[in-house]
Amino acid sequence: MRLLASLRLPEVKDVVDLDDPAVTELHRRIIERKPFLRRLYVDSYRELDRWLPRHRPRRIIELGSGGGFIKQVIPDAVTSDVLDISGIDLRFSALEMPFENESVDAFCMIDVLHHIPDVRRFMAEVGRCLRPGGRLVMIEPANTAWGRFVYQRFHHEPFDPAGTWSLQGNGPLSTANGAIPWIVFVRDRREFDRAFPNLEVVHMRPHMPVRYLLSGGLSMRQLVPSFAYTAVKGLEAALQPLAAFLGMFYTIVVQRNGEPSSGKPVPARRVSP
Repeated sequence: MRLLASLRLPEVKDVVDLDDPAVTELHRRIIERKPFLRRLYVDSYRELDRWLPRHRPRRIIELGSGGGFIKQVIPDAVTSDVLDISGIDLRFSALEMPFENESVDAFCMIDVLHHIPDVRRFMAEVGRCLRPGGRLVMIEPANTAWGRFVYQRFHHEPFDPAGTWSLQGNGPLSTANGAIPWIVFVRDRREFDRAFPNLEVVHMRPHMPVRYLLSGGLSMRQLVPSFAYTAVKGLEAALQPLAAFLGMFYTIVVQRNGEPSSGKPVPARRVSP
């Protein structure tokens, strides 16, 4: 633990409130100045983009944009967050989204689902807002042997595979359970299918066993030189056959099926700019 403490970035040592928007602004600066981590974000946005609808125009909403920079990879994405962060297009809660029925082509997000306090309510909103054929595309923590080992011993967020679909707490970032994606889409998959018959999990893949660790993430120093990124990415590709045991993240794609609704559209709710 002393070694981990020595690796912490100086600017995050005094952070006490993860839910303070100033901390998210700090994370943005950290991403921009750590080349290895920034390239990881670029690849993550490209991974999301692989699963997004290709037609134009399209309505793509990123949830929990935080300090990211998705528009540099997906220019037509609309950014959003529950926190009041500079440069974000929309501010709202994912539990009450300001969109009419069947008006969104895709939602995308990175490390957001496991912070949402009520996954059932969120998925109901996703099903309401997506057009038939629309998708929810996300990258989330993976409950593999390696992922569970790392998250439970070295990460500040809780990781409880015995947990439920809901979280106790009011902090949008400080409240979390990194195992929620596995709980919902693996452990309780039959329950998900019954509860949301218009939503189908069409893809779920574990991947990325070491890149995030070597980047140091948002709180630790970068552990390898930036020029090593391509080599590390190649190593991960070679390890992909073992991803069910070694992956630290899932890419999950949920698709809205069915015919367009003939019911009266729900009017858009007021959006905080």
